[in-house]
Amino acid sequence: MSTTSTDAMPRWRRMVPGRRGTGRKSGVGPGRLVHLFVVPALAVYALFVLYPVILTLYNSFFEFQGMQRGEWTGLGNFTALLTTPPLDERVVNALVNNIKIFVFSFVLQCVVGFVVAALLYQHRRGREIFKAAYFLPRLLSLIVIGFLWQMILSPNMGALNQLLEGMGLGWLAQNWLGSPSTALYSVIFVEGWYRLGFSILVFLAAMQAIPRQVFEAARLDGASGLRVLWHFMFPLTRPAWMILTVLTFISSFEMFDLVYAMQGVTGSPFYSSDTLALLFYRLAFGGEGGAAAIGLGSALALMLIVGMALVSGLMVFFFTRKRVDL
Repeated sequence: MSTTSTDAMPRWRRMVPGRRGTGRKSGVGPGRLVHLFVVPALAVYALFVLYPVILTLYNSFFEFQGMQRGEWTGLGNFTALLTTPPLDERVVNALVNNIKIFVFSFVLQCVVGFVVAALLYQHRRGREIFKAAYFLPRLLSLIVIGFLWQMILSPNMGALNQLLEGMGLGWLAQNWLGSPSTALYSVIFVEGWYRLGFSILVFLAAMQAIPRQVFEAARLDGASGLRVLWHFMFPLTRPAWMILTVLTFISSFEMFDLVYAMQGVTGSPFYSSDTLALLFYRLAFGGEGGAAAIGLGSALALMLIVGMALVSGLMVFFFTRKRVDL
């Protein structure tokens, strides 16, 4: 007596829904419908992120008269940004300031953060208190931070100058935010103070993920503390270095709110603390771009987006080209 394939199938296979031979048609099951839940998030992302970026890319190649889009100008807006005085000087000055912000912020946030995290990793007593103290500024808005430090750095009533005079170092007291030689570095210091706690937490988490046997073996071999720091902690925390370097670079070239709160929309005094984000704001919304504000602002925004994407990609490539295994 012959048997069909369905009869030959084990009883438990025939009871599973959607299996061949159960008499049910195969189709889109509940498991595949779950993917539809991501559609609203993608729609919001496309509407509020992708659409503005694409529109900015599109507008940067057109001539504008107010809100009216004119003729196709190709690279005309980009050329005007880099060759029209005094706009070209503003762009170069802001770009140099952004580079300075990144270099000194890297030292304050990454190098100092790494050293402080290594000290906290070695000394457990009071570690949680120090972690909370360093991270506390992140709980405040950058606008509030800028306002508070503006009062602290005030030349007449500021706490810093009064502290210096009380310590007998009155010759160091000066107009920190009003002098072109110290304004930008004062802002960089406040930015580093604000973000240092986050860097410490990231480095400390990376160090705690390293097996302690690595450090114990190094010490048994007679390695000093500096050797352990340089030959073990530094290479084994490479992913943390990559993340923090890229984030520091992006935040340096996006810097707007802190400079705006401390130095105003022109990056005073005399544009000494001006940044590309402030310049974009003045071009697009502050009247500095004139009738061609939208075209010039879009061109500058596109240059920022492309530049930041390229440099961030190079940083990721640099940090990931060499893998460190335990």
